[in-house]
Amino acid sequence: MPLTKIAQQNLRTPGPTPIPDDIMEEMSLPMINHRGPEFKELIEATTDGLKQVFMTTNDLYILTASGTGALESSVVNTLSPGDRVIACTAGSFGDRYVQIAQTYGADVLRMDFEWGDAIDPEAIRAELRKDPSIKAVLVTHNETSTGVTHDLEAISRIVKSEFDKLLLVDAVSSLGCLPLPVDGWNCDVVATGSQKGFMIPPGLAFISISARGWEAYQDAKMPRFYFDLMAAERSLQRGQTPWTPNVALLYGLRLGLDRIISEGLESVYGRHASIGEYCRAGVKNLGLQLLATDESRASNTVTAIKMPDEIDGGKFMAMMREDEGVVLAGGQGKLTGHCFRIGHLGWVTKEDITEVLEALERVLPKVGFSG
Repeated sequence: MPLTKIAQQNLRTPGPTPIPDDIMEEMSLPMINHRGPEFKELIEATTDGLKQVFMTTNDLYILTASGTGALESSVVNTLSPGDRVIACTAGSFGDRYVQIAQTYGADVLRMDFEWGDAIDPEAIRAELRKDPSIKAVLVTHNETSTGVTHDLEAISRIVKSEFDKLLLVDAVSSLGCLPLPVDGWNCDVVATGSQKGFMIPPGLAFISISARGWEAYQDAKMPRFYFDLMAAERSLQRGQTPWTPNVALLYGLRLGLDRIISEGLESVYGRHASIGEYCRAGVKNLGLQLLATDESRASNTVTAIKMPDEIDGGKFMAMMREDEGVVLAGGQGKLTGHCFRIGHLGWVTKEDITEVLEALERVLPKVGFSG
């Protein structure tokens, strides 16, 4: 059965994100032997480029997986069943990190914060003072489900400088778009995915690990096979991956990294900050409310907006998609039906967000919103 042809859309989900035409073309290059010299050049170039974007000299690996695969890898390569860890959550993806650690048998001290609030670094400090047996802290840098960026720099100062614990970071919707100097903030393991700021489709995940992370690896007893970073390390020394890689995505990644590095990281961060501020101002001017309770912590990669009580959220989202060609993201977890989200990361311009705001202005009155 033939698939429905996808019309041109203004895709404003916070992942997958739009892909530039030149990267689309790059991904159609001929296949190569993933155990040959051309692939060795490709994997080494992309690994070196990623280290520049991560701002790290730590070991870094490219996995053929989603961002969740990299999160799982961060846990199984550093922890053992029964290890006492803090896992902070203020949204759906924080919950996912908690679930991964629990699934593998970690003794998780779950720290919950209101969805829409930022994680409180002082609360982490208090728990670390109370329990010296804690081995690691797991934190999501940018909570995609709520549009909130947590203060990872402050969290790192506490976790690393004051208590010298492992710091494992979910950077799936932040790295490459928001400042995250991995070495500067002393992060032990940082995980992210391809379909956000790197301007390529889903299917690759990236993970860095510090010398302290490798020390933890030596004692880690959680089961691992596909996500074993030592297997990735041994293969990378030969210019290979341990398992079959997604070669086409690596072609795209190579060009995506060239784009990011050519633009300059500070310019990339500034562009995302400017567009994020523009988006938030625009939705507020329409009479809508941000989900983030403290706008100073609102994300520059995704804006979460409270769904007005008086409108039919399903009808609203459908009209935006079908009538305006604007694809928004809905709420997740307990926010399902209670918010919608505008992604503005990766290959995005202010004009893309202007189209969204103009479409909102036309559609909202049609579904009963008076502002």
